[in-house]
Amino acid sequence: MQHNDYGAASLGLHATKDLAAFAAGLCFKDLPPSVVHQAKRGLIDWHGCALAGSRHLTIRKLLAGVAELGDRGPVAVVGQTRRFSRLAAALINGQSGHVLDFDDTHMGGVILHASSPILSALISACWDQPWNGRRFLAAYVAGFEVAVRVGQAAPAHHDGGWHLTGTLGTIGAAAACANFIGLNAEQTVFAIGIGATQAAGMQQNRGTSCKSFHAGKAAQNGLLAAFLAKQNFSGSPEILEGKKGFTRIYSQTQDLDRLVDGLGQRWEILANGFKPYACGVVLHPAIDAMIQASMQLPSGLRWQDVQQARLRVNPAAIRITGVQKPGTGLMSKFSIGHAAAIAFIDRAGGLSQFSESAHARTDIAGLVERIQIAGDDNLARDQASVELDLVGGHAAHVKVEHAIGTVANPMSDNEISKKYRLNAQASGLKIDISKNLKNLWMVDQKSRL
Repeated sequence: MQHNDYGAASLGLHATKDLAAFAAGLCFKDLPPSVVHQAKRGLIDWHGCALAGSRHLTIRKLLAGVAELGDRGPVAVVGQTRRFSRLAAALINGQSGHVLDFDDTHMGGVILHASSPILSALISACWDQPWNGRRFLAAYVAGFEVAVRVGQAAPAHHDGGWHLTGTLGTIGAAAACANFIGLNAEQTVFAIGIGATQAAGMQQNRGTSCKSFHAGKAAQNGLLAAFLAKQNFSGSPEILEGKKGFTRIYSQTQDLDRLVDGLGQRWEILANGFKPYACGVVLHPAIDAMIQASMQLPSGLRWQDVQQARLRVNPAAIRITGVQKPGTGLMSKFSIGHAAAIAFIDRAGGLSQFSESAHARTDIAGLVERIQIAGDDNLARDQASVELDLVGGHAAHVKVEHAIGTVANPMSDNEISKKYRLNAQASGLKIDISKNLKNLWMVDQKSRL
């Protein structure tokens, strides 16, 4: 038997070590202005989503369950008056940011909501540290790079049924916290290893409380990983590329070069997308198409005058969001029929369109019956088209080339700020929204987050 036949024997590829060294050494001065700006956008977007999400019934259930186990501590949590332990705070913040499925999504080879787990873990990590906004942003970017690159190195990871926000988010949160608390390269290897061995989250739980729970657990587990690594609690130095490592057991195929290729030159956070609609990102092209088609209705016509709508989307949209009769607001976020119909009728796709009451609307059910949805391999994931047959011989046709919020059609800073205001208002909390927003845009210059 060859020595390297042993499952955990070294392959000598150094990928985990090289990625960890980059994450450990990244400083604010290394970040191009565009990366700093995008990180601020990510922080603002996540904080707004967490404010709105903090009032969700799912979070009330989480708080009740955590309270029974003992959760008191010094850490403030977004949208809550009580304070929590650092681990509990990371869990609650992480789930609050993702529960509405309104948070950012990286689509460059992975489908990943990176900010909820990474930023939630960092808030707990920095709680007893002297505040430094630049250090915070650098750690956020470090974790983002690690999470996305691990996903790109495991191309079939999503196809295997894993929810990447839970799996990759854990690893990214570990790397981010390792950077913030000043771990060296070897300890950051340990943090990534401890994070990877906790990585979990199954797509089967879409539409349930567990889907957003994945983001909370990723934050909590990543935070724990970094602080264990601080004590030299060890993890494999080849946890990512090893024969029994993450990329090999979580994916049937590997592209290990993506772990380190272009480090410090190609910044994955620049490929991050922001959501104008509160549902799965693969639905957004369809929502754009249906809203635009609705805007083309001749004067006096309404949804009842639609005889048939032929909606074409990338097949992934149907595969991921093919729920036909959503029974809850959370499940409606994964129903392309619901999303298409309500977008056409309301000309919107915000929080109220995916609420607990919206999924039961009779007008939505009526229009869904008239929409034919088909996958088209010629359409990219950010594209969709719809053809309408209307009464009186009228017709309409719309083709969406790039959905709003994607890299090719990004939301502006003003749109990010407007979304934040709407989410903050939706929370019903008595807060100074303008002051919060100003502080977040200037996070690298502030004395406290």
